[in-house]
Amino acid sequence: MKHLNIYHRIVALLGLTLLSFQGFSQQDPQFTQYMYNMSIINPAYATAEEGILNLGGFYRTQWVGLEGAPKTGSFFAHTPINEKIELGLSFTNDNIGDVVNENNIYADFAYVLPVGLESNISFGLKAGFTFFDTNFNGFVLQSGNTSTDVAFNENITKTFPNLGIGAFFFTDTYYLGLSAPNMLSTKHIESENGIKATGVQNVHYFFTGGYVFDINENIKLKPAFMGKSVKGAPLALDLTANVLINEKLEAGLGYRIGDALSALVNFKITPELRIGYAYDYTTSNLGDFNSGSHEIFILFDVDLFGFKGGYDRSPRFF
Repeated sequence: MKHLNIYHRIVALLGLTLLSFQGFSQQDPQFTQYMYNMSIINPAYATAEEGILNLGGFYRTQWVGLEGAPKTGSFFAHTPINEKIELGLSFTNDNIGDVVNENNIYADFAYVLPVGLESNISFGLKAGFTFFDTNFNGFVLQSGNTSTDVAFNENITKTFPNLGIGAFFFTDTYYLGLSAPNMLSTKHIESENGIKATGVQNVHYFFTGGYVFDINENIKLKPAFMGKSVKGAPLALDLTANVLINEKLEAGLGYRIGDALSALVNFKITPELRIGYAYDYTTSNLGDFNSGSHEIFILFDVDLFGFKGGYDRSPRFF
């Protein structure tokens, strides 16, 4: 009976995820610390730091305590190869209750153009594949009935190509980005035996921005936002305000409208290494069934040729 209840909860969560978010998955990621994970959502993201390889890893466990809740991991690497071109790789994994598993592997290309003495604009392209797998083995949806819902009769293994585009305007103190990381709509779970199962991957649009205000020589205020839009779902908006102290310790608060309140902190251990943590307190109806979400990240910059001298580099705020 315990296993039956677990399956019921996972199926309900799958329905919530697929129906409410139109197949929302890690290809269209949800991260509280989005300002440090821009490569995943915008292929045009660029740093214009020649000779520096930027590496980053994120892990998010969502809705802790809710059976079958999503767990998400991502990794990116990108570097300029000259003053105009940046190349990168990005990988994400989304797992829902060990039932739905999705991996996205993309190559990223950005072309950077100066538009002023201290500003640049880049245009990006993302291309790769989504590997989508389900495991419905053992699903029993009604007590005393050994048959399963026909929508879950067969496991699914599919591969989908996809493309993404983006634009990114940036200076040393602010940025604006617009992107659609998945331009090709796909169906992950199709109708079977007359039952319509929703698993459509619709195009998601992201609009991001951030600014650095100098409060004094030791303290900076860093507000940021991320808007997400997809057909059939309400606009999602993240608002964040971080305070940076001595260009090492950063802490702040965030609000995902109608969904969660967040606390964020990160620390620059060395000029090349930064680690961070975020906690989300769920404010929606799901808050009655979970203890919140946790997210950690690590960022590491590699000086490929040893010319930058690490400590002599200008600080990066985004």
